[in-house]
Amino acid sequence: MVADQLPGDSRFFRRCGPFALKHLLEVTGAEAAGCAEMGASFEGVAPLHAAGPQHISFLDNRRYLPLLKETKAGAVVLAPAFADKVPEGCAALVSREPYLAWSRVARLFHPLPPARASQHPTAVIGENVVIGDRVEIGPFAVIGDGVQIGDGCVIGPHAMLGDHVVLGDGCRIGAHVTLTHALLGERVILYPGARIGQDGFGFAVGPDGFETVPQLGRVILEDGVEIGANSTIDRGSMRDTVIGAGTRIDNLVQIGHNARLGRCCIVVSQAGVSGSTEIEDFVTIAAQAGLIGHIHIGSRARIGAQCGVMNDVEAGADVIGSPAMPFREFFRNVATLRKLSRK
Repeated sequence: MVADQLPGDSRFFRRCGPFALKHLLEVTGAEAAGCAEMGASFEGVAPLHAAGPQHISFLDNRRYLPLLKETKAGAVVLAPAFADKVPEGCAALVSREPYLAWSRVARLFHPLPPARASQHPTAVIGENVVIGDRVEIGPFAVIGDGVQIGDGCVIGPHAMLGDHVVLGDGCRIGAHVTLTHALLGERVILYPGARIGQDGFGFAVGPDGFETVPQLGRVILEDGVEIGANSTIDRGSMRDTVIGAGTRIDNLVQIGHNARLGRCCIVVSQAGVSGSTEIEDFVTIAAQAGLIGHIHIGSRARIGAQCGVMNDVEAGADVIGSPAMPFREFFRNVATLRKLSRK
């Protein structure tokens, strides 16, 4: 075995190409600078230190300028500020959003494998199931009664889709996913082990102990949502749990019943969102943050790592600490404590 070989090992990743520089510029929206020949062709992507003339590389951090100086790459995607730093013989693909341009380049050379119209003989398919075109159903998958699966979906091995679940076109359901009481839009991705639509944590206290409260809502995952491996999203109790279009949820995240997340939110690993929390668009919740229930988080707010959020957070606010407080206040408190400890 050889460590740190070029990315995109063909045993694991689909490869496409070669592609001409002109086509790469069209895909990324970047502009060419330096020794750029529109007819030049490239075979793949590689890091600066390992790239050859047939590769495209990437730079978005000033600390790696020494590697740019020495690179043998045929072309580099970078910001305008670094365009004059590319070595002789290397083309610069200049973009004001270099990371976005780079993602498009990498995806061009290594796209996801397309769904194959196939159904493994060990898969169990219920009654009245509607299966679209080019749907791939893996080994030991279980599809309940009345399920609707859109065109181009992939259902991984041992995945379980409960009765009457709906998948829009282009969804990818990973291995061992459990999906019940849920309606999915288009291009939703559930990574292996995700659990969607299970009972919310609802119970009442009776004279002889706890009594489970029926959870009668659903989970709605809008277009382009991605849910990381081993994350859980509980269905609602009396209303739906909703994850807005384009939201990305990392691995090992818990979303409680009735929670509502807006569009293009980010929730990082090991964060927990309690039931009935309302989160508006473009909110970022960092790793291990915890949000109590029945609070409101305004749009574009940022919740710091390990933050304990116990009250509403205004739109655009940056908070950190437990209990959560504005960044500046938190670090003033830290500085004050340090001064007191020296005394």
